[in-house]
Amino acid sequence: MLAAPAAWLAIAATVCAAHAHAADFGSPGGPQPAGVREIASVLRQDPYDLELLISFGTSKGGSAGHLALAIRDAAPDGDDLVWSANFYADRSPEHAKGRYTDELMIAVPKLEYLYGTKSSLGADASFGLDYGEVYKRSVVGIRVFGVPAAEKRALAAFFGRLNDDYHARAKKTEYHDEEVKYDYFHLNCAKTIGSAFRFGAGYRDLEISDSALSSRRKLVSALNANIPAEMAVRLMNEWNARGYAMDVVLYRKYAGSTYVDPHEEEKVAFKDLPDRFPSVLSRDFRREQGQYEDFDNLYAMYLLYNLGRYKVELNAQTKRLDFAIDKDALPYREAAARAAESASADSEGYRRRLAFKPRGTRIGEAPAARTPSD
Repeated sequence: MLAAPAAWLAIAATVCAAHAHAADFGSPGGPQPAGVREIASVLRQDPYDLELLISFGTSKGGSAGHLALAIRDAAPDGDDLVWSANFYADRSPEHAKGRYTDELMIAVPKLEYLYGTKSSLGADASFGLDYGEVYKRSVVGIRVFGVPAAEKRALAAFFGRLNDDYHARAKKTEYHDEEVKYDYFHLNCAKTIGSAFRFGAGYRDLEISDSALSSRRKLVSALNANIPAEMAVRLMNEWNARGYAMDVVLYRKYAGSTYVDPHEEEKVAFKDLPDRFPSVLSRDFRREQGQYEDFDNLYAMYLLYNLGRYKVELNAQTKRLDFAIDKDALPYREAAARAAESASADSEGYRRRLAFKPRGTRIGEAPAARTPSD
């Protein structure tokens, strides 16, 4: 009689294990893609020091995306360590349960951040944001070469300070005028990354918008908010001034994920979400029309394309990562000059609604793939 419960427990454990392995590819708990470690090893043959990770936007209108920073060899397993502002560390009641709120700055290995289907942060981590990013949207990685070790240590130390200040509910710091917690407009992903470089690594000329001192009205706050793509361009200018080299890796979105985030009001599968370059001028209240036809947005997309070197994509049939050398990355000054010239000409063409062939190529698209009517 005593053997029956043990037998039932064994059967139940087997059923649960089988159910866990039955999770769809591209979903939490699902199988890992093949070739992840191999592709990472190839990419790591280049001696980059940092990688700024710009995630595409997933909303229908203006979309700011997300910004995170990977520091090479800083993860315990020898992987790069990604520091990413925690969207849910805002102390709001609706995020107090079922969301990871232990830290303001989340730190996870890069392979987990990009391709993981399980999180080292626990069950409350957000799939498609804290881990498994490419199942939800594409990511552009700006790799930076020649960064001193002391600068990397200073960046990591500042992210640690952000977490300490978050736990202490600190206010009136040198980098933020209000309580230290996540705020979409006032202390977001772009501001935390920018602050690490300015106040941690000594980039005193890096411009950071101080929106906390502006009106609390949404319109005014958004106009003064730090924007991920805009901050990325500012940082690239700073790196160029310091003599650091750069190239770009495009991690394309896996287009087949049927996962639906249960916390979102609108139940849309990841595969059906927009995958849009994060607009430099993106504000959620702005209309979509025209936002990818002005100089600033075109310049950012053209610059990243000109710096592009590799593409990494999850093959839907083989469930394996495909790796391709895109082209040679241009030196930064040449890449920036070409981007500026093309963006100036193309933005004028779009403004005048002329029939013309754009000079520049946007990151993530094939050359000459876009027409003025797109």
